[in-house]
Amino acid sequence: MQKSHFFIALIALLPIFYLSSLTTSAQTYLERITKPQSARSDKVTGGSIAKTALVPGEGDIKITVNVPAFQLTLWQNGKEVKTYFVGVGMKDYPIYIGELVASEVIWNPNWIPPDSDWVNGSQRVTAGEVILPTDPRNPLGKLKIPLGSGYLIHQAKGMGDLGSLVSHGCIRVLKTDLYDLAEKIAAARALPLTKIQIENAKLTSKTLSAKLDPTIPVEITYDTHVVEAGRLHIYPDIYDYETNNAKNLRQELVTSGVDVSRITDLDLERILSRAVGKKQFVVSVQNIEAGRETSGGQILPVVLRGATEQRGVVKKP
Repeated sequence: MQKSHFFIALIALLPIFYLSSLTTSAQTYLERITKPQSARSDKVTGGSIAKTALVPGEGDIKITVNVPAFQLTLWQNGKEVKTYFVGVGMKDYPIYIGELVASEVIWNPNWIPPDSDWVNGSQRVTAGEVILPTDPRNPLGKLKIPLGSGYLIHQAKGMGDLGSLVSHGCIRVLKTDLYDLAEKIAAARALPLTKIQIENAKLTSKTLSAKLDPTIPVEITYDTHVVEAGRLHIYPDIYDYETNNAKNLRQELVTSGVDVSRITDLDLERILSRAVGKKQFVVSVQNIEAGRETSGGQILPVVLRGATEQRGVVKKP
């Protein structure tokens, strides 16, 4: 009887162990994807972002994306070349958070629909089908940059994509910005492409591609609290990862060297509540330390159209 009771009790506890395991796994996953800092954070840059015009032939470049800020930045030798606003994956198909690599630049790309539920439920395309650049069913536009595991940087449909959850896990960039990014990559890596070839690819539907060897690191973060150049940016928690809470914000400020000894959790919750929808809350570190974290801040669009883009210029060799 005692053994019988023991096994009954053990069986009764199994669901609890299972749920506990799921909770631990979920917490570990969220910690993994939210722990890395935005590349624009003062904790990474030291308080200011060095900027540069792109230098042709200097191949030390990387791409970073902070998803809640909808910002993609191209860096060369550790300096910012240009930042672009983007669209990202929908909640049901979120963009991957972590390290990827750009392996190729392709103008006028084919599209091969993945074996995914949203493709399998479509009546317009089938998984594995080759969709040509001229086919109106091809959603990639004029250019794509593969990142591995089916993730891409590709053309946005229009301005409405910027600052929006619009794709099936890909990063969407306006065509003019995407052309600019691709040509900067081509110049930095001295890819075997001529200006005539690139211009022809823009004007026609002929596919043009160039391998990236070595590949370009692509760092994708999910950082909703970023102290950049002495100003705190609070971005909406677009994927509902529950990052915007007083504990996380206090930790971010403390580790950024901000004195928050006079600020209550209620004060922090108050400013967090202002970052909703497509709006961010921005306030200087000085105002936070002076107790003006609410009155001294601003509610701004996450995507400041045309106001904060870095218009990089290619230096002549």
